[in-house]
Amino acid sequence: MQGWLRSGYVKPCLAADRAVPPATGRFSALPPKLHEGLARALADRGVTELYAHQAEAFELASSGKHFVVATPTASGKSLCFHLPVLQALARDRDARALYLYPTKALARDQEASLGELIAAADIGVSRIVYDGDTPGDARRRARDQGAIIMTNPDMLSAGILPHHPRWARLFQGLKFVVLDEVHTYRGVFGSHMANVLSRLVRVARFHGQDLTFLCATATIGNPREHAARLLGVMPDEVALLDRSGAPSSGRRVFVFNPPVVNAELGIRASYLKSAVMLASDLIEKKVPTIVFGSSRNAVEIMLKYLRDRLAGTIDEGTVMAYRGGYLPETRRQIERDLRDGRVLGVVATSALELGIDIGALDAVVCAGYPGSIAAMWQRFGRAGRRSGGSIAVLVTSSAPVDQYFARDPEALLGAPAEEARIDPGNVEIVLQHLKCAAFELPFVSSEENPQSAEHYGSLNADDTRGALRFLGRHGVVHETAGRFHWSADAYPANHVSLRSVGWDNFVIVDRAMGRVIAELDWRSTHTMLHEQAIYQHEAEQYQVEALDFENHKAYVRKVDVDYFTTAMLNRVVSVIDESASREGGPCTLSWGEVSVIEKVVGYKKIKFHTHENAGYGDVRLPDMQMHTTSFWITVPRTLFSDIGRASAIDALSGVGRALEIVATIGLMCEPRDIGQAIGDKHAPPPGVSGIVSKRAPAPIVEFDPTLFLFDHVPGGVGLAERIYEIADKLLGQTRLMIAACPCESGCPACVGPADADAPRKTTALLMLSRMIGDKNVSSLRRLIAG
Repeated sequence: MQGWLRSGYVKPCLAADRAVPPATGRFSALPPKLHEGLARALADRGVTELYAHQAEAFELASSGKHFVVATPTASGKSLCFHLPVLQALARDRDARALYLYPTKALARDQEASLGELIAAADIGVSRIVYDGDTPGDARRRARDQGAIIMTNPDMLSAGILPHHPRWARLFQGLKFVVLDEVHTYRGVFGSHMANVLSRLVRVARFHGQDLTFLCATATIGNPREHAARLLGVMPDEVALLDRSGAPSSGRRVFVFNPPVVNAELGIRASYLKSAVMLASDLIEKKVPTIVFGSSRNAVEIMLKYLRDRLAGTIDEGTVMAYRGGYLPETRRQIERDLRDGRVLGVVATSALELGIDIGALDAVVCAGYPGSIAAMWQRFGRAGRRSGGSIAVLVTSSAPVDQYFARDPEALLGAPAEEARIDPGNVEIVLQHLKCAAFELPFVSSEENPQSAEHYGSLNADDTRGALRFLGRHGVVHETAGRFHWSADAYPANHVSLRSVGWDNFVIVDRAMGRVIAELDWRSTHTMLHEQAIYQHEAEQYQVEALDFENHKAYVRKVDVDYFTTAMLNRVVSVIDESASREGGPCTLSWGEVSVIEKVVGYKKIKFHTHENAGYGDVRLPDMQMHTTSFWITVPRTLFSDIGRASAIDALSGVGRALEIVATIGLMCEPRDIGQAIGDKHAPPPGVSGIVSKRAPAPIVEFDPTLFLFDHVPGGVGLAERIYEIADKLLGQTRLMIAACPCESGCPACVGPADADAPRKTTALLMLSRMIGDKNVSSLRRLIAG
């Protein structure tokens, strides 16, 4: 660290250098009624008193009160639910608990630590992980004997709830449901999760149990409200524990903005190579370090660069990668090596943001802003958990969000965490789970006896009945005597994907070895597994020789090349239904439902290290279609008649880039939650086949360019409507952001890079001023020129 501060290269690039001081703890005595075995187990670990928030959680759970613990990483959140759960199970042998984790890896990691506590307490409580990797005999034992079932939302939805009669022992004794890492249940995944919990509560009540939910989350802006929305209760029914009693070590936080290498275009040095440089400095000095990348490709590139840079000084096996797509046994081995200290450096995606025990790390390097302030602090918290202090570095990329925070690091380091947003009533989602709920138990929804009418989740009784009758018209439920029964042959839960819209994974087969080396989700397959793509795996390159799209298999062969590939994506947005519209100056502001079609049209070959473009290739794959909600602003032709259609579209594209970042920050969401496109609102929506209409294009005179900002999740989660509500404010802030950027003609931090002969920044500011009805355009022109 001192070397960085003395360096003529590193120190000038430090946009921020902040010391976060250590904090002292607040403690409470062990609860007098705590089981003697648990008290003894804690004493054996040197724990003679609890943190204040742990003691409060014990009392709340013991009284049957829902709570959510929202304290920083390494504050002992696990004991907040382990102690009351084990206390109840030790006193009542028929009692049961259900632990839900967002990933299989986290469930298995926590099972080991919980098992150690149970063994030390000698209370004889059985715990079993129940997921897709659990063998048949263990599954039977879980149903018949498991006191604590540790699983994930997917398995609960498809493997437990539909078979609840076989799980009668669990549901008849179920007292507590533990929801860990609640902040991960956002967007589509969170909206699905709220519906899964509605089904869980419904089944538990059928078996005679009212559940107590014990929740834990990383720091977010609305922990109580988010937990209540997930559980389907009012916020005042959930107690909030957000004052940590745990002491914390100090942390030194840096924001590193790579130097400008092309002043005219505002291009900065590669943030990936900069992150590798800083991480290699730490690893060379034997500082255990984790490097976070924003994508699987970024992780593999940084792993290769790190190993190349450290070759001859550090054994290759001490620097590893960890990401989705690796096979389970590979990930488990890396986790063990991290805990045992055999790995000195790990390059990871967000898969290691969660509370998996990865041992004692002293430094975190984030290659690029992770998308939210909450996620950034969660990543920073992965270091210093067992040591006296830690180093945390954010290396900013050229992306607009990153450069916004590089110019104003206080907006990053001093801002509150974002709010988690879900939409449990999303029609596409709720109908899927209503079918599952009807399969699990008939619905009582009699109009003759409204008092007994049953409602589902976020729907009231009338809406529930209306939705069930809609399903009845499609032949999946049958109404008789005020009850709705499942009547279809299909097994609905098998067709509900909680984390997407139901796209299946592809397996990646090494042809030379004849074995599966990894797997990839359907959407990523289009960009990473098209034929001739270079698939990177554990710092080695494999070329895709064939993609069997029908059977979901990609066949690859290991190659020795000096480049990687990146896909080029084309996007078309078509309006399906306009929900609202109003005038915004001379433009029209609207929001509603849209169809988004994305198609990979080709790929580029990028040289390792130099990042030079080494060529192009074609890709022929099916379109990806999504139905979602969008905000759009339509620009009348009169606003650009003097600059021409091409310049107008280029300017509007620059406005869109800037507006997207302003909306992201204004709505406190993640950049990947919002998509952006330029199109024509009058273009017809695609047919049911997903193919864009081939009608002749409209004459140029009828073309009104339209800027779309849409929810980048199927069905939407309310972001587009919120953008529509505050569009005037966001457009004003966008103009200020573009004008404040120090570049001359445009750069990645504002409207995107542009040639000096085509000053996109000037035309974008001119277009934006006209869009918001600024009468003083001439003075703005002089301001830009000066």
